Amino acid sequence: MKLNYKRTIFVGFAFFLISAFWQAYDNVIPLILTNKFGLSQAWSGVIMALDNILALFMLPLFGALSDKVDTRLGKRTPFILCGTLVAVITFVALSFVDAAQLRNIQKVAVIDDPESLACIYEQQADAELLTPDGERFVLSERFTEEEFTEIRSQVTENGKTVTNHDYTNYVVPARQACAKAATHAYPRVLILFIGLLLITLISMATFRSPAVALMPDVTIKPLRSKANAVINLMGSAGGILVLVLGMVFATSSVKNSLMNYTAFFLVVGCLMLSALGVFLWRVREPRFVREMREESRRYGIDEEPEDDKNGGKRRLSPTERRSMLFLLASIVLWFFGYNAITSKYSVYASNILHKDYNLTLIIAQAAAILAYLPVGAVASKVGRKKTILAGVAMLFTAFLVASFLSSDSPTMLMNAMFALAGVAWATINVNSFPMVVEMCSGGDIGKYTGFYYTASMAAQVATPMLSGMLMDRLGMTVLFPYSTVFVALAFVTMLFVMHGDSRPTAKRGLEALEDLD
Repeated sequence: MKLNYKRTIFVGFAFFLISAFWQAYDNVIPLILTNKFGLSQAWSGVIMALDNILALFMLPLFGALSDKVDTRLGKRTPFILCGTLVAVITFVALSFVDAAQLRNIQKVAVIDDPESLACIYEQQADAELLTPDGERFVLSERFTEEEFTEIRSQVTENGKTVTNHDYTNYVVPARQACAKAATHAYPRVLILFIGLLLITLISMATFRSPAVALMPDVTIKPLRSKANAVINLMGSAGGILVLVLGMVFATSSVKNSLMNYTAFFLVVGCLMLSALGVFLWRVREPRFVREMREESRRYGIDEEPEDDKNGGKRRLSPTERRSMLFLLASIVLWFFGYNAITSKYSVYASNILHKDYNLTLIIAQAAAILAYLPVGAVASKVGRKKTILAGVAMLFTAFLVASFLSSDSPTMLMNAMFALAGVAWATINVNSFPMVVEMCSGGDIGKYTGFYYTASMAAQVATPMLSGMLMDRLGMTVLFPYSTVFVALAFVTMLFVMHGDSRPTAKRGLEALEDLD
């Protein structure tokens, strides 16, 4: 019994394009909302949570709908095709609206130019503003106009070029206040931006569950952890490629805080379309599904007999339902912790650590890529639950240590913690989704995929807003302690999950044959 790695890689191109989109979305959209529209971290978090609010309803809906659809292209492929095309068009259109807002704040757009700094000072000199650490200040009480215009984003300290702390603490809030004033003067630009963003997010939500459900559709049960490792590897490849593009376009540079993102968005859109092209070229969903069913029959691992009497579906037993609820609760909790970091780290790194967030996130993605396949193999030996618990413990350690790091801490230490977090997240992701679909039958894969994503999105609805509110009130340094607490709670709930692991019968028989590969 061997996994068809080549086939699984081509199936994974759907997840590749999904991850490429979300990496660009999570990194750039918060910067646009805060830097160009002048929104607070809390309101930025509300808008960043829109996709998750939509997903609560749309992912289970379209997952279940794709179970019932039967076309020449298969059940899942039509959703992937249509959703990607609409999402790319509207995503690129967002960059043009962003460029329109940039024109509205053009007087302060050249952020290191003395005339721009003088303009910022004149507009906000007597306003009460808030530093990233939550300290209130009035600009004219801290600086004269001459002193303010001498502040630059880059200074030399001990032979190294770093971000000026005064720039971060005083220029950035004053500049964002100017952007907020421009938004009040031209509110239609923000309304159009949010409208296009909603269309983009709806388009992405229509095919996320079908794209992920395709893996168990074409993979027999004992091999799904290994297959999910490949799928997640493809997703990480998409994410890391966008991070590399971010470094090429210097999206994290302080000097580019008010850059025009049109070229960047166009390249990301072309990347998504290229991945879709490879997927449509090499994936023949109906044939792959037939071959999976034939292989399942050959190894004697068809669905339970009662499934056939109910259209390929069956009810969970009471103990299975309990395990499913604890598993979904664990998913909610670890996403509460992890998504707070992914949605706010670009802002945190720029304002607190004064570091390039692209490089740090690339290290995390690279570590995850290296871990995916070994983690799948480990899970087949020791079980999915034990492997997940180890991953949660590693994630807890990474976030706990990161809570104590500052701009004066060695860069390598934060990079090491993100590498550990990348390995931990790979360990969790490779095995949690297969545990969910292990408890369902073939006719319900799309539906249970929707359950999995509803749990993750429920957390992601609340955590950007809650973490943003806490960052506004208590300062940005609350981010990592916040995440650490939720990851610890996920470890506790995961202890009560008793189903969804590799089946004991398979371990004694068929999966024993897999160990000989």
